[in-house]
Amino acid sequence: MRWDEQKVAGGPEQLPGMPALKGLLRSVRTPEFAGITFHEVRARSVLNRVPGSSPMPFAWTVNPYRGCSHACTYCLGPDTPVLMVDGTSVRIADVRVGDLVVGTEYRGEVRSLVPTPVHAAWSTTRAAWRVRLADGTALVAGAEHRFLTTEGWAHVRPEGCAGDDRPALRVGDVLVGAESLADEAFRRPGSPPVAPAPPADVPGARVVVAVEPLPGERTLVDLTTGTGDFVADGVVSHNCFARNTHTYLDLDAGDDFDRQVVVKLNAPEVLRRELRSPRWSREHVAMGTNTDPYQRAEGRYALMPGIIRALGESGTPFSILTKGTLLARDLPELTAAARDVPIGVGVSLALLDAELHRRVEPGTPTPRARLDLVRRIRDAGLPCGVFVAPVLPGLTDTDEALDALLGEIAAAGAGGASVLALHLRPGTREWFHGWLSREHPELLERYAALYRRGAYVDAAYRRDLAARVTPLLERHGLTGGGHAMGGRQGHGERVDGLEGKGGWPDGAMPPPSVPDAVVTAPPEQLSLL
Repeated sequence: MRWDEQKVAGGPEQLPGMPALKGLLRSVRTPEFAGITFHEVRARSVLNRVPGSSPMPFAWTVNPYRGCSHACTYCLGPDTPVLMVDGTSVRIADVRVGDLVVGTEYRGEVRSLVPTPVHAAWSTTRAAWRVRLADGTALVAGAEHRFLTTEGWAHVRPEGCAGDDRPALRVGDVLVGAESLADEAFRRPGSPPVAPAPPADVPGARVVVAVEPLPGERTLVDLTTGTGDFVADGVVSHNCFARNTHTYLDLDAGDDFDRQVVVKLNAPEVLRRELRSPRWSREHVAMGTNTDPYQRAEGRYALMPGIIRALGESGTPFSILTKGTLLARDLPELTAAARDVPIGVGVSLALLDAELHRRVEPGTPTPRARLDLVRRIRDAGLPCGVFVAPVLPGLTDTDEALDALLGEIAAAGAGGASVLALHLRPGTREWFHGWLSREHPELLERYAALYRRGAYVDAAYRRDLAARVTPLLERHGLTGGGHAMGGRQGHGERVDGLEGKGGWPDGAMPPPSVPDAVVTAPPEQLSLL
């Protein structure tokens, strides 16, 4: 593509109709990324410390990109009332970061109302829809927004980034009202009710009677909360994922996160300068922890070769976790760096079945492509560990399926493999159950039992999985490293001593020359996979 001819007119510090963006050099649009603008900036810093409260087994990270071209569009009308912890309701447009609202979480098998803080709030302008309920409630929302129904989370409309087969509202669906989840234990003495009174005595009051498009575009507002949801006009509403990181570069967290991707053009140079600081102690730097460094735009900007060289020349150990096969381009750079510093490369791979992959992991490289990536990494003489994640009970957890997958991983030359069962946190839980109800309704009862205590699969299942996987790992020579079975790592729970080095397979982390304090920090890796 002739990117040099796609520059957007405007000054170096501010584009018309956009907030100021510090360090902006130019903004680029290209037909290859329809609807996306890449803002090329000169960053002042790219070496970022991981918060001390993070369970990740590393202290530093580098992210050459901010924003995501795959971001979904949620949001509600600005007048939508949001339930606060004191029992009052506030327009969503007036809710502020730090406010306490009412969200939900599972307590055992029961979803209950709980207080939750607001982490981010923003507005955007886009097409909107009106969802009408039998009790007269009318909710204005974007097509991507999700409401909790008695069958799980459902988007307002099926169109959008997740594909046409995702769960979407239909006439006759029943939305879950806060009144049905009210938990008396949550109430403070003397406080107002935390849930509104039930709607008027109308049979099927929360039933969807219409989903109507509205003319033109409208201002919509959304929140990010600690529980991932909140109560909007009496019904449980899913919020968008945390977008606050985009505000670090003076872009807002609404439209800008979806459509404005910041590219740190000088990331290699800035990183090289930061690594020369006498204060730098050459701790492990992890990449792929926030955004994949090998997203499609990397094919154009090629920032990673310079980043890899800077780390290697400074004596800084590093690791990369990715699903992107573009990493193969940089194998010469990685090989050169590995002569000077310990490195690790991790690839995640959940299954071999091409059809099942298409249904559960659309948009990611195929299993065969990722196996070939592992093979090419090992052929280059580099370490590589594989995360077999997530294992889906009843779908990918048979001895035959695991044996075949581990056999392929071993044949590709991986140094170790870690097996992690599916986590079902609130939001993911309802979406996955909705998928199960359509694709494998015979498994719904089993999943309800396996995940009856919350996000993590039942301990008995983990023990069984460990007992079956251990001889398979031994047979295929993949015993190096930790073998997490999907429990709550770092919180005292282990499965037959198999948690090993925090669940990381050999090859995915730099060798033990990294300071012990970095390697032994309690991990939770599923957010990376």
